[in-house]
Amino acid sequence: MPRYRLLLEYDGGPYNGFQAQADQPTVQGSLERAVAAFCGETVRVHAAGRTDTGVHATGQVCHIDLEKDWPAETVRNALNAHLRGEPIVVLAADVAPEGWHARFTATERRYRYRILNRAAPPGLERGHVWHVKADLDADAMHAAAQALIGLHDFTTFRDVACQAKSPVKTLDVARVTRVGEEVVLVFEARSFLHRQVRSMTGSIAEVGLGRWTAEDLAAALQARDRKACGQVAPADGLYLTGVSYSAGNDAK
Repeated sequence: MPRYRLLLEYDGGPYNGFQAQADQPTVQGSLERAVAAFCGETVRVHAAGRTDTGVHATGQVCHIDLEKDWPAETVRNALNAHLRGEPIVVLAADVAPEGWHARFTATERRYRYRILNRAAPPGLERGHVWHVKADLDADAMHAAAQALIGLHDFTTFRDVACQAKSPVKTLDVARVTRVGEEVVLVFEARSFLHRQVRSMTGSIAEVGLGRWTAEDLAAALQARDRKACGQVAPADGLYLTGVSYSAGNDAK
């Protein structure tokens, strides 16, 4: 039974998250229907990350197991044909190595958060950025965010509904830059807690707005208390941009 690795991009706005739910539009549900329409098989799509409602992806990685040995290009093209009209695209497909799993063999996940920082609201980017009118100090945000790097108990930035066994995670990268009218935050780690990125982003934005200092952000982390978290950034500006795997197992 061949396992196919899929590289996806999608607009999360119309969906109630990635994970399939009864009577709710989801990315997983749409993909599984496309597979059934293509080859008549009922399969489970496995993803590297279960993005929340409204969260987008430019580099989501999934896999499916099919009974028939199809050319990978046929799988990609057929799924895209059956997804026509939905904002989900299979960018690439290939046959996965033996033992490879989209979720469990991932070694790093990368997220980008986009803040449109100007007085005027978004026109073309509505639903794809967080609009913040007041000036943000991106340099101060970046400096403060470095306190989050490393192995920490991230309870402060963990949603109360998070089902992870432990709040302890290692954050490898926390970077904030200004690109024209946008302030862009990049986070990289092996795995993240439920809404951790949005929670960290909202608290880092408090520093950019001058309402918190870098010391306040560090104290919030050390509090290990959800009540110490600042605002939680909306889903609109969040993108899963890539997933890495061990040598020989990288997603293309």
